[in-house]
Amino acid sequence: MFSSRSKTRQKQAEAVTKALGSPDWLESVNVDESGRAILVILADPADAAAAEALRVSAEGKAGLVQGIKSVTTVLTAERKPGAATGRAHAHGHNHAHSHKPAAPDLNLTPSTRRVSKGARLSDEAMQQGAPQRQQAQVARIPGISRILVVASAKGGVGKSTVAVNLAAALAKTGMKVGLLDADIYGPSIPTMLGTQGEEPKGSANKKLIPVEAHGMKTLSIGYLSDPDAPMIWRGPIVMSAITQMLNDAEWGTPEDPLDVLVIDTPPGTGDAQLTIAQKVPVTAALIVTTPQEVALADVRRGAAMFTKTAVPIIGLVETMSYFQDPAGNKHFLMGHGGGQRMADALGLPLLAEIPMLQAIREGGDNGVPAAFGDGETGKIFHELARKIAIGLDTLETKAPPEIVFED
Repeated sequence: MFSSRSKTRQKQAEAVTKALGSPDWLESVNVDESGRAILVILADPADAAAAEALRVSAEGKAGLVQGIKSVTTVLTAERKPGAATGRAHAHGHNHAHSHKPAAPDLNLTPSTRRVSKGARLSDEAMQQGAPQRQQAQVARIPGISRILVVASAKGGVGKSTVAVNLAAALAKTGMKVGLLDADIYGPSIPTMLGTQGEEPKGSANKKLIPVEAHGMKTLSIGYLSDPDAPMIWRGPIVMSAITQMLNDAEWGTPEDPLDVLVIDTPPGTGDAQLTIAQKVPVTAALIVTTPQEVALADVRRGAAMFTKTAVPIIGLVETMSYFQDPAGNKHFLMGHGGGQRMADALGLPLLAEIPMLQAIREGGDNGVPAAFGDGETGKIFHELARKIAIGLDTLETKAPPEIVFED
């Protein structure tokens, strides 16, 4: 007989299986007492890009199931003919044990290394050929010349702060700039722009008219929802909202397009981020991190996602680089040099090292981006905007740098 806790975990496992659509590649699902979902996925070790995309998508969908607090993924290779699969093994037992996962087959060929606990693909897999340019078939959005996504594989690193101030700095130079807040679960753009009470209007052709703020056209789910209401949305609904704000809005016209649309993406490498990378005609990605190792470890995963979806990475930005006291002494509270080491390892430029400055925090809280200032903060973001503009121009004239993942 099942205990009540066992029944709860069984129901959660069934809910995860249902959320994933009960595909053939799902070997088994198990949920432990901590609320962690353990997915055993059948994947082809020879197709690293497909395996990583499958893992990212599965983890994103499973993580949205009620009661699931974390997701662990184990990718297992195709078994030899005649060997029992985890699903067949489960069906060979009575109903009470039908959701117990079978032990995955770990007998991979010597040239292939296990993707363990969803951490990352092996270095060999990362280097298996150049990915196809999946976005070559993605149609450009009328009225938008370029799209720059600002991303972070970890939350709390100042991604939205960089997105807002970068967009403001680009607008300050006279460029036509749009800012899309795609962070559905934590929309902060309205607060950082001082537009909390605004609401986009509808045009005669039933399109959204972006909210004008500080010389930019902006859209956010924060304009369309109750600020105190939680966004309890699953992946498909999230992507539907992002797609509508992206495609069904009057960002510009073919005759007078935006020079660049900056997209503040959700943190992490889940379903929403992967879909944006694959389905949106992204020109380039900018990755934001802090110097500390716990953040840098996730940068590698974020860079891998963009590399495998053939989105050029324009560079890295390090935030919270240091604090400077009144005497002029620098204190590296979050570590030192981490962003540069990661940029060097990935073969990318480190475009900015942004210190902890009160003016940046005050700008975000007061709704006036610090990039508009004439002091140190204004210079920092103006220089970042200059490098980004040059980088976007360069991407249109030559191939982006190839990223190689090495230990």
